[in-house]
Amino acid sequence: MIVVGGEALIDLVPVARPPGALLPRPGGGPYNTALALGRLGAEVAFCSRVSTDGFGESLLAGLRAAGVDLSLVQRGPEPTTLAVPSLAPDGSASYGFYVEGTADRLFALPPALPDAVRALALGTCSLVLEPGASAYEALLRRESRRGVLTLLDPNIRPALIADPEAYRARFLTRLLPYASVLKLSQEDAEWLGGRVTDWLAAGPSAVVLTRGAAGLTVWTREGAEHSAAARPVAVADTIGAGDTVNAALLHRLAASPGGLGRVDWPDVLAYAAHAAALTCTRAGAEPPYAAEL
Repeated sequence: MIVVGGEALIDLVPVARPPGALLPRPGGGPYNTALALGRLGAEVAFCSRVSTDGFGESLLAGLRAAGVDLSLVQRGPEPTTLAVPSLAPDGSASYGFYVEGTADRLFALPPALPDAVRALALGTCSLVLEPGASAYEALLRRESRRGVLTLLDPNIRPALIADPEAYRARFLTRLLPYASVLKLSQEDAEWLGGRVTDWLAAGPSAVVLTRGAAGLTVWTREGAEHSAAARPVAVADTIGAGDTVNAALLHRLAASPGGLGRVDWPDVLAYAAHAAALTCTRAGAEPPYAAEL
């Protein structure tokens, strides 16, 4: 089983008509990753705190339809977090957030995860918003220490980070040492300001960098480097593309019989690039199903 921890929220996606209208769509990096894993046919559970309001119910319904295990989901009466993406002409998105007093940031550390768990993924807002951020950090450390493969996706949202330097220090010294794989975008890398060699030295066995239309590249602790080209598609928007990459990586890596030291990285990256390209052809975070790949 793969466990994905982090926020589930509602993206208020701009639509062309009527002018200025916003369409509510399920979202949040971890939510999208769990949804994508379910659609790819993985055995996956979502670990979060979700509101009991109408938005929360719709979020869980989407995961349930994708076959995601909800037994690790905590519930609360607080409202659901809202995100408002702004789309650039190339389809890339930036975000504003409504997060005060919302349910997902009140996540509490759960009991030990089941023995069947092979991988854990964490990222995005859940690494920033307290008190939940500290609970997710504790979950990452605990599961890493017992040998679970861990994937960390910082998925930086600058609007939520009050003290960038403190976050950068926390990322490097308190999160990276417990990550098996670091996946980040070119924009994340520029904001964090580090180098691949620095990140590998901090703990991960592999660093995967997504570069939009330029494709994906992985560097490993053993010194290997592999890349995959992006698939050319008509882009509706890029919402959820990076989360789909997370899911594709986890789906292949968790099934690797030889662990991270014997991964067929060219094949894994090509699979992730294909899945992300399909997501980009659809408005909002709509990852593909296994049959489409």
